[in-house]
Amino acid sequence: MMKQILFAGVIGLFLTLVGTPLLIKLLARKGYGQYIRDDGPRTHGSKRGTPTMGGIAFILATIVAYFGAKLITVYLDPKADAAPTFSGLLVLGLMAGMGLVGFLDDYIKIVKRRSLGLRAKAKMAGQLIVGIAFAVLSLQFADNRGNTPASTKLSFVQDFGWSIGPVLFVVWALFMILAMSNGVNLTDGLDGLATGASVLVFGAYTFIGVWQFQESCANAQTLINPDACYEVRDPLDLAVVASALMGACLGFLWWNTSPAKIFMGDTGSLALGGALAGLAICSRTELLLALLGGLFVLITMSVVIQVGSFRLTGKRVFRMAPLQHHFELKGWSEVLVVVRFWIIQGICVIVGLGIFYAGWAAGK
Repeated sequence: MMKQILFAGVIGLFLTLVGTPLLIKLLARKGYGQYIRDDGPRTHGSKRGTPTMGGIAFILATIVAYFGAKLITVYLDPKADAAPTFSGLLVLGLMAGMGLVGFLDDYIKIVKRRSLGLRAKAKMAGQLIVGIAFAVLSLQFADNRGNTPASTKLSFVQDFGWSIGPVLFVVWALFMILAMSNGVNLTDGLDGLATGASVLVFGAYTFIGVWQFQESCANAQTLINPDACYEVRDPLDLAVVASALMGACLGFLWWNTSPAKIFMGDTGSLALGGALAGLAICSRTELLLALLGGLFVLITMSVVIQVGSFRLTGKRVFRMAPLQHHFELKGWSEVLVVVRFWIIQGICVIVGLGIFYAGWAAGK
């Protein structure tokens, strides 16, 4: 099973490295270029017309990498357990469903020449349908230990507290999915920023999945510290999904980094946000995601603060929101902002993984 993680990452990386330039040519030939807001930083004017909807590349690459890794594993070892799991399929489905909503939004913006894309109610309806379907299905399909892909308990490094019940869980899951999708969408304002930050978080979830598998309560009799075990339905398969996403985003970053040859668009940002939320929910690390994805939270909060301050006082806290544009207007180059924000995201991942490990160590 560990081989699947490696295969998934390598296949995802290869597919986007090779496939993204083909998508760039296709989108450029059809004239599907990015619309740039007039009220944004002036330096962004040169990006007008850059092919968008690049999220198609890593969405397809992730799905192919996931199933391809399983086929290769079975080919090399016919006795290997490489069947897709419900947890893995649900996260992939959430990613693809949110990506489809984003694709419709991008398509209307670019092809239909309607700058606002999908109308707000239609876009929200699409996200709600996908999110509710994921949340409801994630409470089904219990394994022989009674574990479903998701739990009705809140979680940090593991489940804690009382069950909030299926109805409140659906509301909570929707909040997470919408919050992360919007967070990645707001972060996707500079070349490579959201893609690079996502690579780091998916790397963290690859590690978390492997660790949870090694310390699974299913193996409690052989563990040195059974009190610190994890009740997660399919941790290793979630690591395969996270590895496929990490590899696919890394290959896409080759073409998306400054100066970007292609943008992910809402197709990509909504898909990545959905995947992050899905991994957190299914790995029982819901609140930990706020740390692991700290950059997305920080940038989202900058918008909340800016809007709230302006409505309450008529004054702006930042020169422009989201936060990355504030530093651009202060004179930082785009590459400088991106690299420093990647460093911030890296620190968030290190702190998040440190707390995750500390939670396990405290259970000794």
